[in-house]
Amino acid sequence: MPTASDPPGVPPTPAAARTSPDSDPHAASQVASAPGEPRWHSRGYLPHVGQPGLIQAIAFRLHDSLPQSKLKQWERELVNFPEEERKQKLRAWIEKYLDAGHGSCWLRDLRIGSLVENAMLFFDSQRYNLLAWCVMPNHVHVLIETMAGWDLGKLLHSWKGYSAHEATKLLGRKGEFWQREYFDRFIRDGEHYENVLRYIENNPVKSGLVHIAEAWPLSSARWRRRAPSLPFA
Repeated sequence: MPTASDPPGVPPTPAAARTSPDSDPHAASQVASAPGEPRWHSRGYLPHVGQPGLIQAIAFRLHDSLPQSKLKQWERELVNFPEEERKQKLRAWIEKYLDAGHGSCWLRDLRIGSLVENAMLFFDSQRYNLLAWCVMPNHVHVLIETMAGWDLGKLLHSWKGYSAHEATKLLGRKGEFWQREYFDRFIRDGEHYENVLRYIENNPVKSGLVHIAEAWPLSSARWRRRAPSLPFA
């Protein structure tokens, strides 16, 4: 676990007070009031399908962003559809519902959203290669290349556990923060990669939050003008 520097975007803290997504949740920490200038190691990185790991698109959401009753209703409506079509329709309905901004939308607060972004940036190039991300008001999209020894369950536990603990302190509340489940998709080829990357970075535009993707403060899109998206190798 790195200890030489603080998580990207977090003001420097004494060595005894440093924390990371894996730190003791009761340790002292200092959180930025707004996202700073992150260190993104993956800029300009050329991903290769399956070499050395899988390219995965992941989405996770706040616990109150989608009522379980609504999800169960959709599942009942789709029960007679073929499995693949059912999955596609359900994912599309969920994405549309989330983009409408239901629930508390705590991630709209830059103090909270930056916790999530910093958690993902912290182990970039060490446990995974971070290829794209977008922290929306009530959910998160991320595109990574996995590395041996770090499956998605471990990564999600690290991101969500750290950010939930720090966010609930900032919000002065108790209780659940993230929905336990998450969605992941394996990236099949270069065309699929480009489509998913564009979807992730344009999500705030599609949802009517900004006019251009680069204007959203918690997304990899703001880096694309410095290091344009490269062809899938």
